[in-house]
Amino acid sequence: MRLPLQVSFRNLHPSEFLEAKIREKAAKLEKVFDGITRCDVVVERPHHDQRKGWMYHVRIELTVPGGRIAVRGDDSHAHADPRAAIRDAFDAAQRQLSDWIARKRTVEVLEAAD
Repeated sequence: MRLPLQVSFRNLHPSEFLEAKIREKAAKLEKVFDGITRCDVVVERPHHDQRKGWMYHVRIELTVPGGRIAVRGDDSHAHADPRAAIRDAFDAAQRQLSDWIARKRTVEVLEAAD
């Protein structure tokens, strides 16, 4: 994987297992679009919910040519299992990246038609 990847953990101890999962998911994003220049991932456990317990959020920021793609970890996407939070965040990042690629191709086709 050539993609520069920065993984951070907030309010929890770093986990080699979770970092390996993140690296695996980031490598899959790189297969979707190899022009990603940077990927920053933050796994955090911001608070304890009395009914649900510890909830995990994952934020991802991808730097692509001409912009950034951000997936925000918020309460509506929080999970008690950090692996599920990672999976859902990377699924959202892949959807946003695919949308960005489609928009970029549309613009290129329109510019070529002019």
